[in-house]
Formats: sequence, structure tokens, C-alpha cells
Amino acid sequence: MSSYAETMDQTKTKGGTPALLALAISAFGIGTTEFVPVGLLSSIADDLSISITLAGLLISGYALGVAVGAPVLTALTSKMSRKSLLLSLMVLFIAGNAVAAMSTSFGMLLAARFITAFSHGIFFSIGSTIAADLVPEHKRASAIAFMFTGLTVATVTGVPLGTFIGQAFGWRATFWGVALLGVVGIIASSILVPGNLKEAPPAKFSEQMKILKNGKLMLAFLITALGYGGTFVAFTYLTPLLEDVTGFSSKWVSIILLVYGVAVAIGNVAGGKASNQNPLRALFWMFVLQSVILVGLTFAAPFKVAGLIAIFLMGLFAFMNVPGLQVLVVNLAEKYVPSAVNVASALNIAAFNVGIAIGSFVGGIIVEGIGLIHTPWIGAIMVAGAVFLTGFLRKVEQ
Repeated sequence: MSSYAETMDQTKTKGGTPALLALAISAFGIGTTEFVPVGLLSSIADDLSISITLAGLLISGYALGVAVGAPVLTALTSKMSRKSLLLSLMVLFIAGNAVAAMSTSFGMLLAARFITAFSHGIFFSIGSTIAADLVPEHKRASAIAFMFTGLTVATVTGVPLGTFIGQAFGWRATFWGVALLGVVGIIASSILVPGNLKEAPPAKFSEQMKILKNGKLMLAFLITALGYGGTFVAFTYLTPLLEDVTGFSSKWVSIILLVYGVAVAIGNVAGGKASNQNPLRALFWMFVLQSVILVGLTFAAPFKVAGLIAIFLMGLFAFMNVPGLQVLVVNLAEKYVPSAVNVASALNIAAFNVGIAIGSFVGGIIVEGIGLIHTPWIGAIMVAGAVFLTGFLRKVEQ
């Protein structure tokens, strides 16, 4: 029996690899559009004659779009086949980025970002559950990490490349490029994602409400928002931090973002492996180290070598927690609300982006009030909250 089970596990893993690759390709495009404004804030602010803080709303506004769209639209589209839904999301993604590229005002650009974010929220919520279903149970976190590799590779190459294109040809050219990535994603999904995906049974509204009444799931969502969002207090304003505090010229920013992205990719893979067996224990120590590094960045930022080391370490831990947080919620939902796993996954994607919105908004207040240099240690306070809550959840789940 064990030999048969191992054979089935191997078959499941091999069969799921092409679909995981397609999900990763689409995640690359979506990840690029989420974070590319980080490298373009100064260009957009100058072109549209707005403040750098107002331009920062392109990050928090997008995150709010994800937070609103993910749970609501996941519930509304629960009867659609998952492949049809994936393809529809990429159509919305392409259209939203095209409108952003043609925007003539900040209001139009912000609205385009908000609408594009709807595709992001549902994509990562159902993508996580598809990835988890494509592999044996003991490889779930690694499968989710593989899908999120697209997001991390976007941070490695998409964001710095988008920043370079924006500096060379204007920020609108970057959004046209991202729309083109969406075209590649929709082609990959149509070819590589099987049509006979396991479909989750549509959850009744009453079942979905059980998620909001489950204390452990709500605690997990709060951990996601604080633990993931804390880094964005500093990351949203990383470009002006590098230019105004550390003293790098704008031409170096793309290269530094590339280094940051490499760290993110390493951290994501390591986080997936570390979270396969015991996600809560892994997350606890990830958050501890992440908060320490953010405090360290506050002191290292004025110095070029020390600042680069701290930024690399920040990137290493910034996304390391993503696979663990997502598999934690999927596991908790299957345990307590099995009929609404997709919606629980969507709510966690919303929690990621509530964290981003809060982090970037708080960062803007800090920049306007007491200065760029204070963004890292204040972000560390948010992450420290996740440390405390993860420790508490570990105790009650034992």
C-alpha cells in the first residue's frame, strides 16, 4: 500500500508541474504590476505633478483593490470552472494595465490600478488551492512556494526591468510591457493548465460566514497582515530611501532592486521548505529575524555597504513567510471550515494586501512627519506583533 501511495504521489507531482509553471508565469506578470511603481514613484510624481506620498497611494490603492476584490469575487465566481476563471482574470489584468498606460491623470491611474487588483486577489487565492491540490499533502507549502516563485521572480527581474524601462522610455511604457506579460500568461494558462481541475464545491454563504466566526482563522489573517505588511512601511519608499538617505544615484536603484529581488527569491524557496512540516514554528522564527533586521536597517541605511547588506537581508525575510502563511490558512480552513477553503484562501490574500495597504500608508505618514529613516523600525513594530500572535496560535493549536 505504501509503495502504491508513493507511486501516486510521484504521478501527482509530475502531472502538476506544467500547471504550476503556468501559474508561476501568470504570477510573474501580476507580481510585476503590483510592485513596479516602487521604482517609478519619483517619475510618476514628477510627470503628474503630485507629491511622492500621493504617488505612494498607487501601492496602497492597489492593495486595497486586492483586499476588497479577493474574498467578494472569489465567493461570486465559486461556480465557474477554475481554468475559465484563470483565463478571465488575465483578460481583466491585460485591460487594467492598458488603461493605466493610457492614463492622463492621477485619478485615472489610481482607478486603473484598483480595478486591475481585482484579478490579483482571485488569482492568488484560487492559485494557492490549485497548487496545493496538484501535489501530495507533505509538499503543499513547496507547491505554493513554486507558484509564488513567479511573484518573487517579478521582484528579481520584473520590477528592476520595469524601473529601467520607465526611466528610459517613461512610466507608461512600463505598464504597456506589463500588459504584454499578461498576454504571455493567458497563453501559458490556456496550454498548460488542465481543464479537469478538481473543483471545490460552491460554499454556501452561511458556510463562508463560519470563517469570520472562527477565532483561529481570524488570528491567522491578522498574523498575515502584520507579519507581511510590516516590511512595506520601508519597502514602499525604498527608492527615495536609497537616493536621499543612503546616497545612491537613480541609475543604481534598478541594480539594487535586482539584488533585493534575488534575496526575495532565495527567501521564498527557503520559506516553502521550512514551512512544509510545521508552518507555525517556522513562521515564528521568520518574524523574529525579520523584525530584528528592520531595526538594523534603521541604523545601517546611512552607510552604503551596511545599508545594502541590511536591504538584502530584508528581502530575504520579506517573502519567506508567504508560503507558510498561505498553507497555514489552507490547513486551518480544511480543519475547521472545509467547505469554504477557497474563500479562506482569498481572505488571506486580502490580509496580505491589507498589510501592504496599512504598511505603505503608515510609511507615507512617517515620511511626511518624521522622515524616511524612521520607516524600518516602525515596520519592525508591526512584525513584532506577528511574533506575539504566532506564538499564541502555536500554543492554542498544540
